[in-house]
Amino acid sequence: MAYDFDLYVIGAGSGGVRAARFAAGFGAKVAVAESRYLGGTCVNVGCVPKKLLVYGAHFAEDFEQASGFGWSLDEAQFDWATLIANKDREINRLNGIYRNLLVNSGVTLHEGHAKIVDPNTVEINGERHTAKNILIATGGWPQIPEIPGHEHAISSNQAFFLKELPKRVLVVGGGYIAVEFAGIFHGLGAQTTLLYRGELFLRGFDGSVRKHLQEELTKRGMDLQFNADIERIDKQADGSLKVTLKDGRQLEADCVFYATGRRPMLDNLGLENTAVKLDKKGFVEVDDLYQTAEPSILALGDVIGRVQLTPVALAEGMAVARRLFKPEQYRPVDYKMIPTAVFSLPNIGTVGLTEEEAREAGHEVQIFESRFRPMKLTLTECQERTLMKLVVDAQTDKVLGCHMVGPEAGEIVQGLAIALKAGATKRHFDETIGVHPTAAEEFVTLRTPVGA
Repeated sequence: MAYDFDLYVIGAGSGGVRAARFAAGFGAKVAVAESRYLGGTCVNVGCVPKKLLVYGAHFAEDFEQASGFGWSLDEAQFDWATLIANKDREINRLNGIYRNLLVNSGVTLHEGHAKIVDPNTVEINGERHTAKNILIATGGWPQIPEIPGHEHAISSNQAFFLKELPKRVLVVGGGYIAVEFAGIFHGLGAQTTLLYRGELFLRGFDGSVRKHLQEELTKRGMDLQFNADIERIDKQADGSLKVTLKDGRQLEADCVFYATGRRPMLDNLGLENTAVKLDKKGFVEVDDLYQTAEPSILALGDVIGRVQLTPVALAEGMAVARRLFKPEQYRPVDYKMIPTAVFSLPNIGTVGLTEEEAREAGHEVQIFESRFRPMKLTLTECQERTLMKLVVDAQTDKVLGCHMVGPEAGEIVQGLAIALKAGATKRHFDETIGVHPTAAEEFVTLRTPVGA
């Protein structure tokens, strides 16, 4: 049978665009459907605008520390509207870049909501198109629990478009999105409370990292409330919000921001017309080749719920394009040693196993850890401390994990991730000459284990 397209991609986020562009580059006839914005969550309501807001929040510290270096500043004034307008302009520019990337690579772009009619047919804007392969790359969507008054809360989607900076913000959640936005609001001057139902935020991260960040955020005056959850939200006559917790306490806020999870975006996609199956959490089930139970339909990225990170979706998109249209270049995605950063203030950078994971996996471990006040702060009153930690296999000397909390942690750990991916040992670290004076050199001067 002759099809209109070799590959029809639903969703123009990072993974979908990567798969489409490279498939077209390999000679396939490709179409992409997008109902919202080009670039997906990351470009529009995720990593990119969030990082811009983090930069904005960090200036408060820079101004505060400048006097130690001889700078006299008038009282700094912050304007939320200016930051958001400039952010919007940059996102619009990136949307245009994504459009050009697709069009210039020969991909047909369909703007509208695509629905799968059968295993090889997609309907969009009243027209039907056939495809040998359909790729679902529709991403995720933030969800707010349906407690009484949930309609008064916002998610990360709305946070990027607030008309003004709220004076009192209550951030709910313990994952990286909650921690990052709490840092943004706090850094920009809002009275910020971070509320989490568990014992300590950032579950799954190294224990030292979690505790160290808790200490640093507390030093900065952020209100951290653990083992706490919301029962209901009531809007008051003056527009403020009265928040009742499950333990009976009441808090007041001008904004309640929920970052308690994301669901796969499968609304009205037509999966009922196929044999595609979902797992217990509602994500699309795929095998190691991103194939669903329907042979002609594939899925990748956040919608499959594996590792929900933009670079991972990019790698999956590349793998799909190669396997389908350039099999001699196909390489499976390696999900081990994926580096990641949390753009909290201070930042977290991490790659490899946590101490807890290493012990659970049966490794006999040595822990090398350093906590120090960065050189930049020695002329200031700021008492922030940086954490650096290596998890090492005592038998093989192999470095299993690398963790950092401090300025530019993500930038530093990216380089170390290459070393860990290549199988570096502690001896390799020890024999590497440091760049002096930098914080990063601490990773190659850690000599004495602190735990075994």
